[in-house]
Amino acid sequence: MVSFSLKVAYSIIITGLFIIVVFIASTYQILDYNFYIVLIPLTAFLFLFGFATGQKFALPVKELLKDVDYLSKGNLKVRFQTKDKDELGQLARVFNKVAESFEQSRSEIESLDAKVKLRTATLEGIINVLEQKIKNRTLEFQRTTEDLEKTQAQLKQKDEEITDLRGQIDKLSLKGSKRKKIKR
Repeated sequence: MVSFSLKVAYSIIITGLFIIVVFIASTYQILDYNFYIVLIPLTAFLFLFGFATGQKFALPVKELLKDVDYLSKGNLKVRFQTKDKDELGQLARVFNKVAESFEQSRSEIESLDAKVKLRTATLEGIINVLEQKIKNRTLEFQRTTEDLEKTQAQLKQKDEEITDLRGQIDKLSLKGSKRKKIKR
């Protein structure tokens, strides 16, 4: 993949070579040895100028790419500083707005996360209290159930005793009524 600086340099170099070729073609018949002495340094200058210009245009783009990479790795404090008012300056301002928006979103998320953790801790405390109350009520219910079963057993025993006593009273009443009849 060809870098941005080389693309710019190639464009400048090809344009310069095209201009030189056009100049040579138009003045081909009157060219002498001195022209070729000037042409060689001019061509070297054209290559150097093309690469230097490519680097000049590519440097801010490379810096912006580096900052974008930092942003993608989670460094939300990074900002691209430029005073240019061209397309690169507009791109830098948009990048800075995006980074600021990400930073605000992250701080909002962290704030909401803290609130959620606090509410979760509060709810866990309430759940623990309710679980303890349920355990206490369950134990109380079990004790009451045991007491009720004991009372029912005692009531059954008393009921049996009452039934026994009635039977004994009935027997005694029969014996007493038989004695009264015999005495008469």
